[in-house]
Amino acid sequence: MSLRKLVPLPINQEKMPKISKPRKKTTTTVKKTIPQKKEASVEYIVTIFFKFDQRLKKQFSVISLATVKLFTSLSYEISVDVQKGKNSIDIRLLGLNTRQSYYVSPNPASTELLFENLFGKFNINIIKQDGSINCALFDFNIYKKEIKLIEISLPKKKNNRMFVRFEVPTEFFSFK
Repeated sequence: MSLRKLVPLPINQEKMPKISKPRKKTTTTVKKTIPQKKEASVEYIVTIFFKFDQRLKKQFSVISLATVKLFTSLSYEISVDVQKGKNSIDIRLLGLNTRQSYYVSPNPASTELLFENLFGKFNINIIKQDGSINCALFDFNIYKKEIKLIEISLPKKKNNRMFVRFEVPTEFFSFK
């Protein structure tokens, strides 16, 4: 019985399969994506309100996103990418992440985005990874303590559909 030494075989680079590198999609590239045709159904609820943080002693405008679907076995939060412009806020939905929680009850996946100094009209765009976009125009007035939902729109795009319900519940408002 002879023992042979294991010698690595020469690798032929031409025969190796090429693995494409994953590209990170930016918000602008996702906006240009044409979504697949699906039935329109509300998947997310976007709630907008004023909130005073007692610990930080600051006033915030809050954009809260939550899924309509309830999750029973784990607690999830919605992962987002936010780009704030002069008069617009683009919120790209990236997916769900699990939260550390010892107590699990049926809850929607959610996240809260805090903004300082939102005053005037802002167009809020909710963008899904498949390219679907829902837009709403809001008028923020901290001095009058009001947020007005002016218009909900759907950009003209093939297969675009409504998947968001926008709300402004005044009972959530808190001030100093």
